[in-house]
Amino acid sequence: MLQVWRGSDRYRGGDEAAGIDTRHAFSFSGFYDPDNVGFGQLVACNEERLAPGAGFPEHPHRDVEIVTWVVEGELEHVDSTGRTSRVRPGDVQRMGAGRGVRHVERNAGPGPLCFLQMWLVPGLRGGGPQGGAAHEAGRRPEYEAEYEPEYEVVRGIADGTPFAVPRTEAVMHVRRLGQDGRTAVPDAAWVYVHVVRGTAVIGPSGERLAAGDAVRVTDARDLEARAAGGPAELLMWEMHAEPGYG
Repeated sequence: MLQVWRGSDRYRGGDEAAGIDTRHAFSFSGFYDPDNVGFGQLVACNEERLAPGAGFPEHPHRDVEIVTWVVEGELEHVDSTGRTSRVRPGDVQRMGAGRGVRHVERNAGPGPLCFLQMWLVPGLRGGGPQGGAAHEAGRRPEYEAEYEPEYEVVRGIADGTPFAVPRTEAVMHVRRLGQDGRTAVPDAAWVYVHVVRGTAVIGPSGERLAAGDAVRVTDARDLEARAAGGPAELLMWEMHAEPGYG
């Protein structure tokens, strides 16, 4: 089953006065829809737009894996473990919150900043109790993480390089397509495809997706995506499990 979610239909959040415009793909913070709390192990896909100098003051996370992809601009990260970094387009940032971490994120560049931040529920392979989602998804964790916070930035990840997220059964694939370029959609129980730039056509029915649109595919098999009318950039999440809560 293939379901299209338009960027224009995302939940709107943020703080306009503070220069923050947030667009949520799933239930998050004050936006709650019991029929849209996650897909596979993905429980958040937020499109953040920050004005120069704007950002999120120090705030906590735990029991969640957070992957960030910068679309435009430069994102500064500072956390309670002493790590600092600047993340730019083409870099993949991952923070494993583990038993708890606090961090600050802000627009460190002179122009607008746009980035995608995706949250995944960690889980244990093979039957034991599995990870808890962030409270923004409206769920209560059934276990507490036993690992210390982790942080990494992969600079300039190459097209087609799979990025596996620890403690999950999820892999992110970056696809940069030239005009009329084609790529296979991973075969998996849950596949989430987000169009970062350009326009893409996905599936046998030829669903046309603009930047900001996404599709959620259950039991994906033998699907293809192609760029339409010019180059396109896609993020594809291949997932083989859903969260379990005891």
